[in-house]
This record gives sequence, C-alpha cells and structure tokens, in this order.
Amino acid sequence: MCEKIWMCTLYKALKDADGPQALVGLCLAQVCCSLDALCSRRTDGSMSLIWAPPFPQEMADQLLHMMATKGLLNDTTIGIFRNCKELRLRRASIRCSPVSAEAFHLALCPHRLQELDASWVSGSLSGANVISGLASNKECRSSLQKLSLNGLQLDWQAVVVDKGVRVGFSSLQGLRALNIANTDLTDSVLEDICTLPQLESLDISCSAISKLTALLECKNTLRSLTAHRLRQLDMSPAKLLFVLSQLHVLRHLDFSDDHFAVDDSDGRDGDETMQQLLEGSPHVLPSLVSLDISGRKRITEAAVRAFVEARSGLAFLGLLATGVSSCEVLSSQKNLKLTGEANEEQVCEALRRYRDRECFIREALIHLYNLTMDIDTPQPDMLKLVLRVMQSHPSSLHVHLVATACAFNLTTQDLAEAMPVSLLSSTVTQLLYTMKTFPNHQQVQKNCLLMLCSDYILQDVPFDKYLAATLVINWLSSHEDPTLQRMAVAVISILVAKLSAQEITQFSKNVFIMKQLLAIVQQKAMVGVVDSTLKFALSALWNLTDEMPAAARNFIECQGLELYEEVLESYCTEPSIQQKLLGLLNNIAEVEEMQAHLMEEDLLEHILSLLQDSQVEVGVRYFAGGILAHLTSRPEAWTLDEELHTTILKQLHASIMTWTHMDREMVSYRSFRPFCPLLQTCQPSGVQLWAVWAMQLVCSQNMSHYSSMLEKEGVTELLKALAAHPDTHSDIKGLSESILSMAEQHQSHSGASNNHAGS
Repeated sequence: MCEKIWMCTLYKALKDADGPQALVGLCLAQVCCSLDALCSRRTDGSMSLIWAPPFPQEMADQLLHMMATKGLLNDTTIGIFRNCKELRLRRASIRCSPVSAEAFHLALCPHRLQELDASWVSGSLSGANVISGLASNKECRSSLQKLSLNGLQLDWQAVVVDKGVRVGFSSLQGLRALNIANTDLTDSVLEDICTLPQLESLDISCSAISKLTALLECKNTLRSLTAHRLRQLDMSPAKLLFVLSQLHVLRHLDFSDDHFAVDDSDGRDGDETMQQLLEGSPHVLPSLVSLDISGRKRITEAAVRAFVEARSGLAFLGLLATGVSSCEVLSSQKNLKLTGEANEEQVCEALRRYRDRECFIREALIHLYNLTMDIDTPQPDMLKLVLRVMQSHPSSLHVHLVATACAFNLTTQDLAEAMPVSLLSSTVTQLLYTMKTFPNHQQVQKNCLLMLCSDYILQDVPFDKYLAATLVINWLSSHEDPTLQRMAVAVISILVAKLSAQEITQFSKNVFIMKQLLAIVQQKAMVGVVDSTLKFALSALWNLTDEMPAAARNFIECQGLELYEEVLESYCTEPSIQQKLLGLLNNIAEVEEMQAHLMEEDLLEHILSLLQDSQVEVGVRYFAGGILAHLTSRPEAWTLDEELHTTILKQLHASIMTWTHMDREMVSYRSFRPFCPLLQTCQPSGVQLWAVWAMQLVCSQNMSHYSSMLEKEGVTELLKALAAHPDTHSDIKGLSESILSMAEQHQSHSGASNNHAGS
C-alpha cells in the first residue's frame, strides 16, 4: 500500500515533467505536498516515513532544502530525516526554518554532514546547540567542512561540556569555511575559531568583535576574510594593518562598511586602514585578488589608482558608495569586476554580490532606478536581480520602495512583452506580496499599480488575480488621488473579467467592493465627467454582476439601481456610458428574483424609448432590448400595465429587425444559460428574436469560444426546436438555422484539423 502511495505521488509529478532537472524538482515538490499521506507520527508528534526507497544522497539534500524554502520544515516534518538509512544527508540547509535544539539534534546530528546552513533559524536553536550537537557525532567532527550560523544567537555560555571539556568550534577539526555574521561573536570565541587547523574562509560581519589579533593563528590557511561593518572594532590603523598584512595567503578581503551610519565618525579607523592598504606595497597581502571596501567614505581616487596599477592580478574591487567608482584607471581594466555606481555593469554587480546587505542594496537600487528611467531595450537579467533582492528583504520598506519603481521602469510600455512570462509572473506575485506587506505606503502602492496597469500583464501573465483584485479594492477604499484611483479601477475592471466563476462568486459576495465601485460612479456622475475612471468602474460593476445573483442583490441593496437611473438620464448623449449602464441592468434582469426591482414604469418607458430610437447606437439598443426581453418573458411576474407589456413585445420585434450587424465584439458571455428561458417555443416572438439575434452576433464573431457552449448547455436542441416549430416566426427561424449552420461548419473544420494533426 505504501509503495502504491509513492508511485501515485511520483506519477502526479511525472505528468508535467519536461526534462531531467524539472523531473527531480517536480518529484520532490510532490513529496513535499504529500508528507501527510507518506508519513506516520511518532509519540513526540514528529513525522516518520512509513516506507521509502533509499534516496540518492544528493536528492535527500534537495528534499531538505526544498522543504526549508517552501516553509514546510519544522520540528514535526524534520523528523523524516531521523532515518539516516533511506535519507542520507551531506549538505543540509535548514535556513530560516523554525527548528528547536532537540529536533535538530535528533534529525540532523546523526548524519555525516559535510555542509550545514543553519542561518536565521527561528526556533530555539542556538549556535552553542549546533556546535555541541555536531560535536556529539565523532564522524561530523572531521567530516564537516562548511558551516553557516548567520543571524543565529550563539549563546556561548550555554554550550555543553563533553566529559569535562568545553566543546567549541575547535572541536570541528574539518571545518574549512565558517559564517558567523550577525551573531553575538566575542573575542574569546574568535580565538577558539582561529585554532581550526584547516580554516580557509571566515565571515565575521556585523559582530561585536573588538580585536582581530586572533587571526594571526590562522595566517597560513586563511584565504577569505569577510569583515563587513565591524562597528565595535577597537584597533588603531597601524595595528589593524599589521594583522592583515600577516595573512600571507589571503586572496579575498571584505572590509566594507555601512555608509548609512548615523555617526559620521564611525569607521574612521577602518577607512584609514584601507587607505593605507591601497597606497601600500603590493608585497602586503601579495595573494590578494579580491578586495571589497564599499561604504568606505574617505577613500581617495589616487589610492585606488595606485592599488589597481600595482596589482595586475586583481579580479574584483568593491567600491559602491565610496565616491571613487568613476576613477579613470578603472575603465581600462577589462578583466576587473567592480561594484559601484558609475555604470550599469557596476550597479548590477552590486545587486548580485550584496544580496543580503540591505545598506548596499538600497544604494544600488537608487542608481539602477536612475539608469532605467529612459530604458528602451528589454533587460530580463536586471529584472531578475530586482526580484531577487525583493525576495531577500521581504520586510524592508526602503528596498521595496525603490525596487518596485525599478520593476516598473523595466516593464513599462512594450518592454514587458519581451520578458519571459515566468519572470513576469514571479515579479507580479512579488508585487502582490509587497502590496500586502506595505498597505499604507502610498508610493509603494502606486509603483505596484503602475506595473500592474498593463494590458499585457493583466491579460497574458499568470498570477493570483483574485488576490490582486482584493488588494487593489482594499487599497482604493482609503485613497482618493485621481491618478491612482484611475489606475486602480482600471486594474480591477480587467481583473474581475479574468476571475474564474468560483472566484467571482466569492468576490461578488463582498458588499464592500460593490460600495466602493458605486461610490466612484456617484463621485464622477455628480460632476458630470466622462473619463476612463468612470468607464472602468462601470465595466467592473458590469462584469461583477454577470450571472452572479449575490452581486445583483448587493447592487440593489446598495441603492445601485437608483444611482443608475439617475446616471442613465444625465448621460443620455454618451452611448459608451449608456451601454455599460444597460449592460449591468441586463444582468439584473436575468435574475428572476431581482426582476421585481426593475418593474418601474418610468424606467421601462425610458429603456423602451432607447430601443425605438433609430438615432441611438445599436449597442445601446441591444442592451435595452435584452432588459425588456427578460422582463417580458415571464408574464406571471409582470406587475405593470398590460398595454406596456404588449407595446414592448411589439417594438422588440420591429426594432431588432432594423439593427445592422456589428463587426466589433461588443459583448461576450460566460454561458448561454440566461438565454435558455427566452428560447422556449412558447415565448413571444420579440423575446425569441432578441435571444437568437444576440447569439447569432457573438457566434459569428467567435464561434470557437461558443461552439462547445451551445452543445453542453442544451442550446443546440432549443434552436433546433425553434427552427422546426410551425409557429416560429420566419425571422427567428432564419437566425436559428444560421447559428446551427455556423456550429456545424465549425465542428467539421475542427474535426478535419484534428484528423490532419493526427495523421
């Protein structure tokens, strides 16, 4: 039975696979989604795989990583990795996952790990827990080569003692790379770390270190030192330079600083040290090929020139926010990668390298925004960088404020159409997250709306349109800026038309949405303007009430009918407005329980006058006819004068026969179900005629959309019955036969095409 579950799980993933890498990812994603079915529970609540084939080691690593990135990893789910036989881990990542010390110890410490990333773990796990847990496995003491505890509380006082001996970093004798940035690292712990015999890479950024003298212990092995923003460093430039100069095999040095610091005196000693290093002999740090001094404000162009000219093997130089990245000597260094603000390449390199450093990301984004203001060629790689930094700093207003502006610059006008759809989809999804995270920041919301307000993105890019519509309507309720209001209503208008039947049912139940849109219509109608905001609001309401009884009820309860009657009279010379008004009233008329609300003599006489007036556009007369056809199709529900009823039926037939065929698509239908009652053979000819004329119009314009609808909803049989009935008017017979003929031709053509493709 368990094997069968596994086979079903993998089969679901196989169906959409389009390559080996995609297949692995899809299979693991399906396993992640099926953990409840694949696992049993231990007495402590943790999960255990009921049965599993032995995973290839790399795939076990990938599964753990995917569970972490999808937010599925916790004390319960990490339990599946207690099984070291089927799931053997070597390169483990539990980054940003809520994992406790006990769960970590039980699930990961028994493995012979080579790498572990426990950065920013949000459970009770401390650095001391990690070290003591790993050191409890004798194999791990020698096998672990790479460890990242970035953002973790070390809590070194709570470290476990092993047989009377305090366990420290030095217990992990195989360590080559260690990241303890953003921790409570102390000088004494650094001393312990520097005794590691094979230590090659060390990141102590943003820590409370005051002395770097301990580095002399690993001067013969250390190849990479990252020491960004050491604000509590207490060493004179001479002493600091002496220590650094002793690191004979050092190839990469990052001694950058946070240039947004409030106190301008902060980092002065560090700046002076770097200035001296730049001006000094190339015999100091002779192996250096990469130097990052971004954020150091007191560096001179002369020092940079001297350093670059003296070191022909230099591969990277970080100069962002130093003011010297435009140094003339740099333009001739073709093989030298640079971060700075002098040009597009430097800025993009900064976004790539400083993904986790908000201070530099903010600076780089500002420059990217300026560089992309008038961009006219698609830059998908730039957009990927912007997306990545937004994902890396989900709660930073500063980052999202500028990043959303950059995203708009990179997708404006025709640029979006040249971008990969998957990239646009990910970007829009991120924008929605941004809107949700910063609901009260007007400029962030404006930036997101500017990007969303694109026909191509709204029509052709897949994303959660229900969420988007909800976020935009919520934002609209508390903002009255005319420009933003216009954009928001435009976006809502298009999104509502894109929602599935289930989504629009849910959406239409919200009275708040109806009130917001009606308020905009009223606001515009009071001053008598005809603008895009009014048109978009009317379109949104029209789409919202399409075959949605709940929305129709909300419309009536929110006094929408009274408002529409006033607007219909005041905009009597505006056919574009009249058509949208009548289109919604047509939707109301389709709902039997709502028809009583439309039984107002003045209203129906006005609608009848529009139907009869040959000077009125056919589009307006069409929807006027639809309202009247629905209301007169149920004699038992008619509550007004019978003479009016008779007049309407007579005028329906006479007026419709004067309408000319329209080439442009005026309306589209989700289904033909509202037409079915009108197509009954017992209906008056005026009612039948409006229905078949409407169907003939839309089918002639887009039969591929309506062909299956005719058959599935039983309309074909109704049309055949009409065409065959002896009492059916010849005008109606002709249109019915025309629709049936078009449907038959379309089916024959589709069948021939399918046969040709099959051969």
